[in-house]
Formats: sequence, structure tokens, C-alpha cells
Amino acid sequence: MRLPLIPTILVAMAAAAMIALGVWQLHRGAEKDALLVRLAANRTRPAMAFPAIPVGDDLLFRRASAFCLSVTGWTTQSGRDASGKSGWRKIALCRTGAEGPGFSVQLGIGSDPNANPPWRGGKVNGYISYAPNAAPLIVSMLGAAGPKTLMLVADTPAKGLRANAGPDPAAVPNNHLAYAVQWFIFAAIAVVIYAIALRRRGLAASRLAE
Repeated sequence: MRLPLIPTILVAMAAAAMIALGVWQLHRGAEKDALLVRLAANRTRPAMAFPAIPVGDDLLFRRASAFCLSVTGWTTQSGRDASGKSGWRKIALCRTGAEGPGFSVQLGIGSDPNANPPWRGGKVNGYISYAPNAAPLIVSMLGAAGPKTLMLVADTPAKGLRANAGPDPAAVPNNHLAYAVQWFIFAAIAVVIYAIALRRRGLAASRLAE
């Protein structure tokens, strides 16, 4: 049976692209292992000022401080406090001056998702963590999410809130091997489905020829 040219080329290109993405994720996994070693060391490095451009990975878990001139908004996310009890992370969006992106600070864990603490700003000491990210899984698998935004997690909770959990390198998992396996499986599935379709097409053609 003669293979249909255009569908075969398209399937071959799609499978090759998925295999290439899988190989790329394997390389990313090795890079993530090296990053995790650096992040574990960050917990013992000297405190610093919270970065003016709060994006990236290398500063994660560093001790830092910042001054919030005023609160411009609030974000609430589910999370756990220092004792492991579940609750709601209260994250203030802070203004730092007339220019610049400002920064976010997680002030503690509350019991009511709709109630924000009466905090209006001031100096905050804590450690650097990732800000909440709602990027879909497929974006992470494609590596298209870009640098993650950072936030400050306060050492001392705001009034009415429970203490935040401390820095935890386990919160930065290395999922790249799993992503790579998924891309390889997608490539195999595409090839198998196309082979089944070709077989059915061949059987149908044989029946018509009888």
C-alpha cells in the first residue's frame, strides 16, 4: 500500500517535534538539579534587599527585606501555616514608589478567605518565594511560562493571621523527567494511531477491490 504523502509528512513532523520537546525537557531536568543545589544554599546566605525586578529563580529562599509604602490590593490563595494547618494565604500587593513594579508580600495564613488583615504597609522581613502562578500545565511542559514572579514571605504574621511556613526546597519539584516521558508517550501515540488508520484504510481498499 502506498502511503499518503501529506498526512505521513504531517504525522512524522508532529512526532519529531514531540520527541525534540522530550529531549529538551531532559536537558532542563539536569539544569533544575543544579538549580536546586544553589537554592538549598540560599537559606544560609546573608540577607538582601528584595529585588527591584522580582522575577527569576536564583534568589529563591534568600533572606530579604522590603518597605511597603501602601497596599494597592490583596490576593488570597489556599496554603498551610508553619504548623502545617491549612488556611488562606493573605498576599498584599505593595507600592514601593512612583516607579517600578512594586512587590507582593505574604503576610500570614488566615481562616477566612474573604477577610483581609488591617495591615497598611511598613517594613517587612522574610524570605523570597514564588508568587502564585496560574499558568496551565501545558505551558510548563512547553517551557513557555517565562521567568516566575517572586514575592516576600513575612517572618512575622500580620495581626489576626497565623505564621507562614518556612522556606522549603521541596516546593520546587523537578518535574522535567515526567514532562519528557509525557512528550515521548504523545509521540508514540501519534504514530500508533496513524498506523492503525493506515491499516484500516488498507483493509477498506482491499474489500473494495474484491
